[in-house]
Amino acid sequence: MNLKAKSFALRKDILDMVYLAKTGHIGGDFSVCDILNVLYNRQMNLTPENFSSKGRDHFILSKGHSVEALYAVLADKGFFPKELLKTYSQFGSDFIGHPNNKIPGIEMNSGSLGHGLSVGVGMAIAEKRDGSPARVYVVMGDGELAEGSVWEAAMAASHYGLDNLTAIVDRNGLQISGSTEQVMAQESQRERWSAFGWHVLEAKGNDVAEISAKLEEAAGFRGKPCVIIAHTVKGYGVSFMENRAEWHHKVPDREQYETAMAELDRKLKEAMENE
Repeated sequence: MNLKAKSFALRKDILDMVYLAKTGHIGGDFSVCDILNVLYNRQMNLTPENFSSKGRDHFILSKGHSVEALYAVLADKGFFPKELLKTYSQFGSDFIGHPNNKIPGIEMNSGSLGHGLSVGVGMAIAEKRDGSPARVYVVMGDGELAEGSVWEAAMAASHYGLDNLTAIVDRNGLQISGSTEQVMAQESQRERWSAFGWHVLEAKGNDVAEISAKLEEAAGFRGKPCVIIAHTVKGYGVSFMENRAEWHHKVPDREQYETAMAELDRKLKEAMENE
């Protein structure tokens, strides 16, 4: 599977969703898209067929405001018909602006930042006590790390030796009000997570090959929970959105939509040609 090409195809679906709905967190969607793509298409034992079964992996999108990326991936995997993406944020639709567990493939309503890792810790403890092979994956935003509950969960995960738990931080350096380092400085994350007893890995978060390799390394590590600090670019894939805080929550106008779609089409074609 050409995951690089798929990432650009998924971004096209996200762009369509946000443009049609006139709402969405497109900057964070585009930064996290490669991570979700690799998780669902290469790493996790999680499919529409086994979603109700014991022993399968668990996924929590703690940065729930980037739900458009998750919806696009779930539709692509066949959890529900892709046509339903057109109902996103429309009146009466279950496809709302944060993950909703009424939708196939979603097991936690998230978006109240700082909660996802705590729930992931509980899931990982339960799976360990059951002797299950299941792994738990939690994707967080870097702005979310200002929440104290994240670090309470981090302590617990280390204390219980949850080596079946992998956290991924979408480290794009921007949040709704600007740079993470201006809002609430958090460097160096490596030292912080290490101090809380985690095995720390770092990756280029928009490089599908590197993300895949680090996820595989985390899955094989024993004795500690693992965190991958995924260095990403907010708005990745569309040049005029990249590294711009205003695209945290912004809807493109018609001209911007067409420009962005043309750029994604070009990059998709290049990725397919260079497979």
